[in-house]
Amino acid sequence: MAATVSEYGPDSGGRNKGVTVVKPIVYGNFARYFGKKREEDGHTHQWTVYVKPYANEDMSTYVKKVLFKLHESYPNPSRVVTRPPYEITETGWGEFEITIKIHFHDPNERPVTLYHILKLFQTGPEVMLAKKSVVSEYYEEIVFQDPTALMHTLLSTPHQLTMGTWKHDTDFEERKEKGLQRILSAKEEVKREINNVKEKVTLYKEAAVKFKAALASAQQSPSSSALTAV
Repeated sequence: MAATVSEYGPDSGGRNKGVTVVKPIVYGNFARYFGKKREEDGHTHQWTVYVKPYANEDMSTYVKKVLFKLHESYPNPSRVVTRPPYEITETGWGEFEITIKIHFHDPNERPVTLYHILKLFQTGPEVMLAKKSVVSEYYEEIVFQDPTALMHTLLSTPHQLTMGTWKHDTDFEERKEKGLQRILSAKEEVKREINNVKEKVTLYKEAAVKFKAALASAQQSPSSSALTAV
């Protein structure tokens, strides 16, 4: 049986000092073009905005509700979802920022707020012919630092969201690998630039030493001539 706030009292059993729990999530939206404007309202797309776990894990064990704040032009723009899937489906014609606020079962844990720009438009013949959805999603991690005893219990007792295959539209592992390769390449480029600068500095120093030596030699030559003449 899952733990509840009433079992722990209003202080949720105190804080577990030195404990950190990380819950990876994915948030974003997918949208499909109708193929033309809808006559009754001019809408061009159907879209769904969502928050879901990165791994096959039921977030409802620790998430109480998710609030989606849509554009003010939508009826009831503040939409609350209390069970998975945490998503809102609508239609529209324009892109705008959506606020996603995640509330937890333990009221002592502060809600987490995400901001997502709804993406509807993308180039490509398949998208324009409504044969392919536009997907805009991101990886994020909710970090619980020193969670309450109740929250730690809820976070530590996950169960699978589905028994089927769990995957995302975006291959985040591939994106992570490509990002890592870009970082490594950038480091190598910086290292090469640093070495080039060091070589130039060495050449400048050697040139400066030679110049000083030549200058000193030139300054001494007139004196030597004068002594010889006397």
